[in-house]
Amino acid sequence: MNKQTKVQQWIALMAMGLGVFMGLLDVTVVNVALPTMVRGFNTTFTDLQWVLNAYTLVYAVTLMIMSKLGDMYGRKKIFLGSLILFVIASAINGMAPSLIILDIGRGVQAIGGAGMMSLSMALVASNFEGKDRGLALGILGSIIGVSSASGPLIGGYLVEHFGWPAIFYVNVPFGILAVILTLIYVKETPSYGKNHKIDLAGMATSAVGLFAIIYGLIVKESHPHWSWFDGRVSGLLIGGVIVMIIFVLIEVRVADPMIDIQMFKRPHFLGTIIIAFALGSGIYAYNAFLTALMQNYIGYSAVQTGVRQLTISGWSLILGPVAGILSSRFSKKWMIVGSMVIGGIGFFAMAYAISPTVSFVELWPGMVLMGITNGMVNPLLNTAGMEGALPQEMGMVSGLLNVFRQFGTTVGVVGLGLIQDAQYEAHLNSHLPLINMPAKALNGIKEALVNAGPFSGHTIAFSTRMQQLPFAQDLQRIVIRAYDSGMTAVAISSGVIVLIGGLGAALLMRNRMASQDLELKQHQ
Repeated sequence: MNKQTKVQQWIALMAMGLGVFMGLLDVTVVNVALPTMVRGFNTTFTDLQWVLNAYTLVYAVTLMIMSKLGDMYGRKKIFLGSLILFVIASAINGMAPSLIILDIGRGVQAIGGAGMMSLSMALVASNFEGKDRGLALGILGSIIGVSSASGPLIGGYLVEHFGWPAIFYVNVPFGILAVILTLIYVKETPSYGKNHKIDLAGMATSAVGLFAIIYGLIVKESHPHWSWFDGRVSGLLIGGVIVMIIFVLIEVRVADPMIDIQMFKRPHFLGTIIIAFALGSGIYAYNAFLTALMQNYIGYSAVQTGVRQLTISGWSLILGPVAGILSSRFSKKWMIVGSMVIGGIGFFAMAYAISPTVSFVELWPGMVLMGITNGMVNPLLNTAGMEGALPQEMGMVSGLLNVFRQFGTTVGVVGLGLIQDAQYEAHLNSHLPLINMPAKALNGIKEALVNAGPFSGHTIAFSTRMQQLPFAQDLQRIVIRAYDSGMTAVAISSGVIVLIGGLGAALLMRNRMASQDLELKQHQ
């Protein structure tokens, strides 16, 4: 292979990396812009929730559909179309004159983001061979890790210096560059099954089922005191599960299914999606709680928080290429398992560090261990996921890994949030009665703190009105310790999730040679 071809390959990787970075960054970057948007649109945080939810929902729902279209009609074509759609939607979002236009634009932007993310791994796998493939997938894993954790830093800087539209406008020049590089340097893949019928029933049921389940979890997250049996929650979740069962029944019967259900019978593939889910529900979900701790309770600004969180995301830049190189020499399975154990230790260190006087000085050792896990596992997961997959399956494998990573993040945010709420409320219930104040005032304050939840309870306890009360210091001490109790439980729970993921990998994943032998037997 000549030098020019090598150069073209790495430029192609740059194009795909830009797309992945923008697509994943836009999952989190909007969070830090919400206070500015509230003022800009003269609205409330509740009304702005759909700026977040529209992207999360549509992104998760369309990942598999875009993967299948790429497998059928050529991954470069669908990747390029997704990239162009993403850039156009970003420009519209920056100019959005109303909230409804911004919500719609975010949904369209998510379709583009899903197409870029779901096909990037398969395109890298088909544009590289041998050891270069492992290194390239490792670098792509670095980009995934960095983009998922750098939202507060990049978003905070852009909003602080240029206003909220900048978080969308910044995608336009980089997106145009990625379009040009993709057109020139990315190699197209064969159009597998282009003469097959599109599985419209499968696409529709998978979209409806995933939408109902994820939206049900979002509703529960927004209303933590609603019961799981409340029809507004259980109706969505049960309905979504029923539709997904129908989806599976359709897939095992149609001639050209959207997903080959037989893929889920491969232990190695099951191991990789368990790791993807554990990464989402453990590490990525925890990032939301860590950001709230650093901003709402320690008092760092968005930019200061983002800089400190480089302790986590920075490792992806260092370890991604290293993991890619090592993956060709050592067992990816045991490297992943060992890295997940390191992450578990990191979460337990975080739980131990949390206290009323906690600062970055106490948090950074645990954050470093979390960063090492994220930096190692993501690139290894990309490479391991492709093992045992036929060329025509690579797009769907990439899509499924991303679906489970995103679904894990949604489940983790809801599940960890409920754990935090329960611990926070339990601490308030047991300690507030110890304050010497009238019962009526006690009940009113407790109700306000519980309704505000752990994230906003600090604001109430330290408000100007509350500071004037004789028992203010006692109340503030209890609120902080209640929050710490919830955060400790969240960190321990995340550690357990990561360790369970590592156990699943140890039991199900295969070593490289074993995986290849299994692949040959399955497809002879």
